[in-house]
Amino acid sequence: MKIVILGSQGQVGGELGPALAHLGEIVALGRRECDLSVPGRAAAVIAEQRPDVVVNAAAYTAVDRAEAEPDLALRINADAVAEIAAAVGSRCGLLIHYSTDYVFDGTKPGPYREDDPTAPLGVYGRTKLAGERAVAASGCRHVVFRTSWVHAARGANFIRTILRLAAERDTVRVVDDQFGAPTGAPLIAAVTARAIERFGAGSAAGPGLVHLAAAGVASWCDVAREALAEAARRGARLRVPARSVVPIGSADYPTAARRPANSRLDTGRLATVLGIALPPWEDGVRETVAAIVAEASRSAVA
Repeated sequence: MKIVILGSQGQVGGELGPALAHLGEIVALGRRECDLSVPGRAAAVIAEQRPDVVVNAAAYTAVDRAEAEPDLALRINADAVAEIAAAVGSRCGLLIHYSTDYVFDGTKPGPYREDDPTAPLGVYGRTKLAGERAVAASGCRHVVFRTSWVHAARGANFIRTILRLAAERDTVRVVDDQFGAPTGAPLIAAVTARAIERFGAGSAAGPGLVHLAAAGVASWCDVAREALAEAARRGARLRVPARSVVPIGSADYPTAARRPANSRLDTGRLATVLGIALPPWEDGVRETVAAIVAEASRSAVA
């Protein structure tokens, strides 16, 4: 089996290569090799590589900046995705694509199911929803994983930011009225591998839209405290301990793009389709913190 990974240098993309290596030939492509902002580029790459599976981990993810760059966000998150889906469909291959909890407005009291009405609050969510719809409309075999609050030891994410701030500042204030499940990129990559094992070969239709998020629920303040507690256990030098994180409301931390207050995703369909029991969000946060602290220690010694 030949698998092409797009966005191989991102948080999820960086974990996919090792996670999928046992499945066949891996072609990992970053922005330099396949820039989704260039019309037709992804389709040309797929035609050249002739893969059995394409995993699209490339996306415009700068949520606030997207409000000022809607055309670029739409190009990468929707128009390019439509081109990728058409190219994969022409080969009867399988497409794995990732979407986001930001397709919802966050007003539902409980976890969101795949068939719940969507109502994005900003440009990022609208363009990711457009990408979902483009994949579905293409008719290609596909799995679209909606996930939430992605983190990894690499890239820009909340956990890396909170560890830096706690090392630099005397006070850290974190929003405590938005709820979801932080989901580690290694977990996403592992579930992706299971999906390819199940649907990558042959002509079986993919399951379509599936929610993928770690078990449990947390506020951003909960995540910050867990991350700082784990960093302290691993010897990181912090000026702000976990117990001193100050909870604030969303109104006290204005951003260019509105965030959904409720980002909880119901993952019952994932359990049915792939037979996977997802670990608690704390496990992934601790894993990411451990990797960040270990890398910082290696850098300090070098």
